[in-house]
Amino acid sequence: MSSKQIEVHCPCCESTLVVDVLTAKVLKHAPPEKLDATGRIILDEDRWDSAKTKVSGRGKRGGGAFDQALGKEQTRDSDLDDLFKKAKDKVDKRGKGELPGL
Repeated sequence: MSSKQIEVHCPCCESTLVVDVLTAKVLKHAPPEKLDATGRIILDEDRWDSAKTKVSGRGKRGGGAFDQALGKEQTRDSDLDDLFKKAKDKVDKRGKGELPGL
């Protein structure tokens, strides 16, 4: 536990809470049966594995959107060059009288 976290024992339910001092958020909650003989929270390996599975599943969903945005950003220079060329051609045609003035 770091100095930015405090451990609080609830007098009503006898649970242990680990609270972040800076954000005042509860980081961990453990009922009395989840505490060892010294009063420390027993870490549950299954919770870690299930959280890891959830997080890795999120990456697969959002990965396609990230790759798509990255590809779009990589072709942005050529896309802007094409837009500039079209606008320049339009101005040139208007200057030669090929297009009616707006």
